[in-house]
Amino acid sequence: MSERTASGAASRAGLVADTALALLAERGMRGLTHRAVDEAAGLPQGSTSNLARTRQALLELAVRRLADREARVLALHEMPDPHGGLDALADGLALATHRALTGNRELTLARYELALEATRRPELRAYFDATGARFRDQLRALVTGMGSTSPDRHVLSLVAWADGLVFSCVAGSFSTRVPSLDDIRADLRELLDGMLGDARQPRGA
Repeated sequence: MSERTASGAASRAGLVADTALALLAERGMRGLTHRAVDEAAGLPQGSTSNLARTRQALLELAVRRLADREARVLALHEMPDPHGGLDALADGLALATHRALTGNRELTLARYELALEATRRPELRAYFDATGARFRDQLRALVTGMGSTSPDRHVLSLVAWADGLVFSCVAGSFSTRVPSLDDIRADLRELLDGMLGDARQPRGA
């Protein structure tokens, strides 16, 4: 395959995946079909089937794209060095959470659709969980570097808190209210103080 052909295939796969995510956010899981993707993307009929022959393959394509786009939203490369302390970690996590709530609501809704579908498809569940591991692994490294004595538990609590806030404000009972970046940061700082405050104190303090 030539470089130009490979680039074109990658571009079309990206278009199909982005369109699938948009359809999931707009129409839900029932609205995601190969034909619907072709029509919404302005592609010839059968184009999506050529890239992803089965529904499982189409869902996996969407999950891969979701992971790549959410990585940019979360800006994993901007996460602080553990030596920056709790303020730096609160800043980084607050910014990532606020981005998910503001300019990326469509992407968040698509993630909820895929997460629910994964509860009914074990093969998709394994795929979905694996693509999300990079953020959890990085967060685990951060809290470990800050002295966490129970990093797995702390990561679960932080992710559950952020997921709960995002769900409440995107699809739950607080959908008309988006907390400010400062409010999110203040909440995270309180949560991190409870988890890691003692770990950051000098021994004997």
